[in-house]
Amino acid sequence: MKIRVGYGYDVHQLKEGEEFWLGGILLEHTHGAVGHSDADVLIHVICDAILGAANMRDIGYHFADTDPQFKGIDSKILLKDVMKLVRDKGFELGNIDVTVCLQRPKVNPHVPTMKECLAEVMQVDVEDISIKATTTEKLGFVGREEGVSAHCVALLQKQ
Repeated sequence: MKIRVGYGYDVHQLKEGEEFWLGGILLEHTHGAVGHSDADVLIHVICDAILGAANMRDIGYHFADTDPQFKGIDSKILLKDVMKLVRDKGFELGNIDVTVCLQRPKVNPHVPTMKECLAEVMQVDVEDISIKATTTEKLGFVGREEGVSAHCVALLQKQ
C-alpha cells in the first residue's frame, strides 16, 4: 500500500454583507468571505491538501478563478470533483485534519454539522474528518477580523 500526505493553506478576505460559507454550511455573520466561488476556505484547503497528496497540483489549476463557469460556484461541487479526480487515479482518503483560523464567529458549535456535510460530499466516514478552530488572539489580519485562513493535512492511500 502506498501512503501519500498533502498540505493545503488558504486565505479569504472578510467583507461586510457577504455570505459566509464554511465547511459546506452557511454561517450567520455580519461579514462573509470574498472569492470567485462561494469562498469556502475550509473546503478549498481540503481540495488543495488532497490534490497535493495525489501530486495533482492545486485547486486553482483545476478550477481557475478566471473561468466564468466557476463564478459563485458551490465549493461542495469542487470537492466532489476533486474526490473523483483522485479516485480515478487510484487513491482513497485516509483522513483529513483541518484547522480554521477565525476570530468570529465561533466555529466549534458548527463542527458536527460541517463534518456530516463534508462526509456526505466526499463519501467517507465522519470519523475520517477532523475540524478544529482557533483564533489568533486578536493578532494579524485574522485577529483584526479582516480575513479567515485555514490549514489542512490529508492522507491518501493507494492499493
